Amino acid sequence: MTSEGSNTTAITLRKPTKDDGFRLHQLVAECPPLDPNSIYCNLLQCSHFAETGVAAEKDGDLVGFISGYIPPQQPETVFVWQVAVHEKGRGQGLAKRMLKEIVGRDACKNVTHLETTITEDNEASWALFRSFARDLGAELTYHEHFEKETHFGGKHDSEFLLRIGPFTKPV
Repeated sequence: MTSEGSNTTAITLRKPTKDDGFRLHQLVAECPPLDPNSIYCNLLQCSHFAETGVAAEKDGDLVGFISGYIPPQQPETVFVWQVAVHEKGRGQGLAKRMLKEIVGRDACKNVTHLETTITEDNEASWALFRSFARDLGAELTYHEHFEKETHFGGKHDSEFLLRIGPFTKPV
């Protein structure tokens, strides 16, 4: 668990618990354009995938969350499903701190790569992951992975699979 000061109160990072599931659902709803999941899905993210997720709290509020998992076919990769940072936690490097927290955990001891998917127009996510790759001195590659018409029936923009690595644990 780590914490870092801000103008008022520190933001504390920790592993999520099932008690965070509903709070995560509310956080995502307050962070458009993030895609909402069902509350049940959020409960699973907070319990089954707690080792590769991180909750960020400030003054008792959930102000940030990253959900992720290690795909069974890729034990060297952590896949970041969703990054949410509430306006109360923005402008403090919180998203990158949460990413570093995850890849530094024992659950990720064999992880040398990070993957995620991002729409082409999500400038904040592109900037975050480019900065993360630079900090780790790792290569960043990407290609279209889920196509708008083929995979989303035209109802969602195409998603690009971004891959960072190889890297070693951040210091």
